[in-house]
Amino acid sequence: MLNWLPVPQNFRAQLQAASRVPEADVRLERLTALAQHQLGIVETIQLDRALEGFRNIIPSTASRVRLAILASSTVDHLIPAIRVAGLRRRLFIDVHVGGYGQYRQDLFDTSSRLHEFAPQVVLFTVSAREALAGIQLGASDEEARDAIARYVDDLRSLWRQARNAFQATVVQQTFLDVTDSVFGSFDRCVSASPAQLVAQLNNQVGLAAASDRALIVDVARASERDGRGVWFDKARWFQAKQEIAPQAAPMFGELVVRVLAAQRGLSKKCLVLDLDNTLWHGVIGDDGLEGIVVGEGTAVGEAHLALQRYAKQLSARGVILAVCSKNDLATAEEVFEKHPDMILKRSDFAAFFANWTDKAENLKAIATQLNIGIDTLVFVDDNPMERCRIRQALPMVGVPELPDDVTDYVRCLAEAGYFEAVAFTEEDQQRGAHYSENVEREALRGSMENMDDFLRHLEMSVNSGPFTPANIGRVTQLINKTNQFHLTSRRYTLDEVSRFAAAPDCLTLQFRLADRFGDNGIVSAMILLPEEKEHDVLVIDTWVMSCRVFGRQLEAEAMNVAVEKAQEKGVREIRGEYIPSAKNSVVRRLFEHLGFAAETPEVSLNGKTRWHLKLADYTPKETRISRISE
Repeated sequence: MLNWLPVPQNFRAQLQAASRVPEADVRLERLTALAQHQLGIVETIQLDRALEGFRNIIPSTASRVRLAILASSTVDHLIPAIRVAGLRRRLFIDVHVGGYGQYRQDLFDTSSRLHEFAPQVVLFTVSAREALAGIQLGASDEEARDAIARYVDDLRSLWRQARNAFQATVVQQTFLDVTDSVFGSFDRCVSASPAQLVAQLNNQVGLAAASDRALIVDVARASERDGRGVWFDKARWFQAKQEIAPQAAPMFGELVVRVLAAQRGLSKKCLVLDLDNTLWHGVIGDDGLEGIVVGEGTAVGEAHLALQRYAKQLSARGVILAVCSKNDLATAEEVFEKHPDMILKRSDFAAFFANWTDKAENLKAIATQLNIGIDTLVFVDDNPMERCRIRQALPMVGVPELPDDVTDYVRCLAEAGYFEAVAFTEEDQQRGAHYSENVEREALRGSMENMDDFLRHLEMSVNSGPFTPANIGRVTQLINKTNQFHLTSRRYTLDEVSRFAAAPDCLTLQFRLADRFGDNGIVSAMILLPEEKEHDVLVIDTWVMSCRVFGRQLEAEAMNVAVEKAQEKGVREIRGEYIPSAKNSVVRRLFEHLGFAAETPEVSLNGKTRWHLKLADYTPKETRISRISE
């Protein structure tokens, strides 16, 4: 459990020392640092208790989430683990647990404490016993399928009720198989055997979740991986109706919060790999191309190959790959170019830093080159001293504690869940290519005498239009993952974005930018809502843009389009606001640069500024971007 995290040294003493720190912000940082370690259920509860003083305080660098758990079993013992897993990601999670087995009543009773709590996220954790009840062992294939389908349909009706009542994100836990064998190995051949019914149930729930835009917490997969005995304790079930065993609570909290974090764009983006004894066995500078071990034929060579294969799979789903190694550049690159057994090639990496510079400095340079936050990096290195160095110098970087056995590297990285996803879009599949193309763009920039020449030679074009079912997944992802060019830092679920798209008085726009090097995909989105009391005024509720296209005049061209579309709707004025965050200072003066006038007083106490633009006075900005018809 949590084996990718380092083991804490003298946890109790560190917790006591952190709890005695008088300054609240320093104390919280110390507690957050403690959360980045392997913690059992006892340590988790102790750390959660130390957070009591922060229940009503939200640091500016954190977010609060209201989570309701609707369960058919006892789940109170899971709450500390959820809150501590949230602390790892700077999410402060308020948890409401309904009455035991009362989730239906709580959902439909508008006077219940659940409705008073008004959750942002509703987690359904229901025992498979309810679904299996009444299905006879001798039921036919069709009868078994129909019974499971009826149960899943009922579950979907509960999801709809949660959405309608709270506009909440719905999360469904998969079902633990806690059944005992009836036929032995022949269970696999009997449609209505308990094990087969649970397997069918999980398959159908997964399909329903994909269709209904619900999110999944896959405890069933975790139980298969770790063993049922880790996740389910019969004594605890009989004594207290705890289906998730206490010892599994830290991992359960981790799985839940990963999904919450991913939905808010907090998953990591870039996998940074060491080379020697990480991607291959041996030291290329000492052993040479013939002396390193990688490939089929030996256990250690195949293990390193497995890590490369896994990295390649992550790249295919949108994770950026980079190299950070203490090596001579030419020597390191030669392996990718000449070794016949390498799965990864030099072209798979968007950034390649092989030198003798301190790795902490190289990681900063990688983030800068890719124009992503350093907190979106995951650094994989076999050397425990290097891992320790990065954790101390750059605590925001994910650093899995690799095991001594290279055959467990992939398992460690996979179980860490740094790259948890809630969607898989066309842009995800092309992300690696996008960042590689950026290298070519930067080379062009370096060859030009000035910025205007660079932009002109890019030969850019933009395709814009409203949000549609085909692009709304990518738009939602962009809203939730973007931090720098995000004027208000508001986050929305897929359902919420869909409602904006369907509202006739709302203006939604998405922008796809292409140039001579390739298609960047959908890189910007805007949501403009009608002013409550002035129907000919639109307010920019949300405007985001990918950091990959900063400085290419897209913000100006996007505003040109927005003004034109607003005028077509009879709008006389567009208003906007800038709400400062820890990362969006780059757009602090954006409205001013686009010709908006500041309201008086210009700056509020929290740094928020408000702006307005009279469309009759707007002069379209000149850009080097041509338009493609929608």
